[in-house]
Amino acid sequence: MTTVETATGQVKAMVLNMGPQHPSTHGVLRILLELDGETVLKADPDCGYLHTGIEKSCEDKTYSQAITLTDRIDYLNPLGNNLVYCLAVEKLLGLEIPKRAQYVRVMLTELQRISSHLVWLGTHAIDLGAMSVFLYCFREREEILKIFELFAGQRMMTSYFRIGGLALEPPAGWRQAIERFLKMMPSRVDEYETLLTKNRIWMARTQGVGYISAEDAVALSMTGPTLRAAGLAYDNRKLYPYSSYEEFEFAVPTRKESDCFARYMIRVAEMRESLKIVKQAYDKIPDEGPVRTNAPGIVPPDREKMKTEMEALIYHFKIFTEGFSPAPGEAFVAVESPRGELGCFVASDGSPKPLRVHFRAPSYINLQALPKLIVGQLISDVIACIGTIDIVLGEVDR
Repeated sequence: MTTVETATGQVKAMVLNMGPQHPSTHGVLRILLELDGETVLKADPDCGYLHTGIEKSCEDKTYSQAITLTDRIDYLNPLGNNLVYCLAVEKLLGLEIPKRAQYVRVMLTELQRISSHLVWLGTHAIDLGAMSVFLYCFREREEILKIFELFAGQRMMTSYFRIGGLALEPPAGWRQAIERFLKMMPSRVDEYETLLTKNRIWMARTQGVGYISAEDAVALSMTGPTLRAAGLAYDNRKLYPYSSYEEFEFAVPTRKESDCFARYMIRVAEMRESLKIVKQAYDKIPDEGPVRTNAPGIVPPDREKMKTEMEALIYHFKIFTEGFSPAPGEAFVAVESPRGELGCFVASDGSPKPLRVHFRAPSYINLQALPKLIVGQLISDVIACIGTIDIVLGEVDR
């Protein structure tokens, strides 16, 4: 027990550890709570229990080798992590990426956004007692993972985006797989809303819970669905387009309530908008054309050329044994991840390994708003508040 000063005077507060092994924190996060009965008086998030060391590990790899590390920063957004890192290195090198590769990147990144939101919705729903939604969301996520496996040979840690373009040509049958998903998915999103949006229990657990003002959200540098639920239409895809996003038509959903229910509605709307982008990208992708830029010594040559051209074979050997050496300099690129603004800073000293790699991870930034969301709430509402921030601990302790 400890004594805490409140608006009504001093009270005896119970100090309670939530985590770092609580089943609803979805990662090793510890929150030190001070409680007056069931009411939260103070909250102190304590991260640092998961030391992946990814940024430092990148500095010990060549630029190409580091791509496999970016997959693991956010295990729900591997392709988005690949993309921001590749864009930063490409900016450092001054590479122009073929349109066909840019469109494929957009299509797969938006599928990744939907997949991430499905995991969020399923786990958030089960935390609040809605078991069926969890099963349905993972059912649809499985279809997206099958598409990733078709393209990259891997369900999750794909490393499909490479510096200069894509790892492989789009596979045979990819159009049929995308068509099936686009035909199936809109009705499934309707199904989630039928189960939750006007469900009295769901509304009671989320409406008016976890409020944060737009001013506080901006002051705390929050981004993503949490900021858009407070009424600000901040989205890097619109404001600072990359990978040809300026060619796509989509809306940036916003709401004014800025509570857990609003953040739920924003993510549902974002899934619908991502489906629109996937369809547009599908229509834009030509059946033929390069998927990697022509940059000998930086981008590996086609495998067919390696069989007939000695120069191509030498380039391939040197790229994968020695790497390439960008001129000294630095670059920063930000993209819109499912959790908010994901930035990547890369600095070169002219060697084949990065001098510095740093990620501006949205989970780490958004986590600092947790006390604003949960102070004054009941302890049972802490779970709802943690869930709607959609924290991935790999991004926090990278």
